[in-house]
Amino acid sequence: MPRGGRKGHKGRGKQFSNPEEIDRQMKAQRELEAKEGAERGSSSESEEESSSDDEQPKRKGVEGLIEIENPNRVAHKSKKVVEIDVNAPKELSRREREEIEKQKAKERYMKLHLEGKTDQARADLARLAIIKKQREDAAKKREELRKEKEAEEAKSKR
Repeated sequence: MPRGGRKGHKGRGKQFSNPEEIDRQMKAQRELEAKEGAERGSSSESEEESSSDDEQPKRKGVEGLIEIENPNRVAHKSKKVVEIDVNAPKELSRREREEIEKQKAKERYMKLHLEGKTDQARADLARLAIIKKQREDAAKKREELRKEKEAEEAKSKR
């Protein structure tokens, strides 16, 4: 006796299909295929003309058996090559859009900075002016010292 106290299924009576039942099923299948073939042959032209976007795609699995009423479910429609517009503006993602905005803001700031209209640019220009003034003063002082030195050397040589 197997574990768990249950009996196995071995040794049960086998069920065989009745040959008449098999013949009946096969005949019904052939008739169904013949009807579909006849309908396809006669209406193939009208099918091409009548095929539109309203046609629902073939359902997979149990979708055909169970009707789903989910308002959040998005039905994916495949687009035809003719319907795709290459020249249409591309929808950007939030990250891409923010990245472009950030680049534009940086370019705008640099343009204003170069024109000297930003606070930082004004501070930089003021600092540069102070440094320039200090360097000019230092250069004048050096020039005066050099002239004094030359004058002393000229006096000492005489």
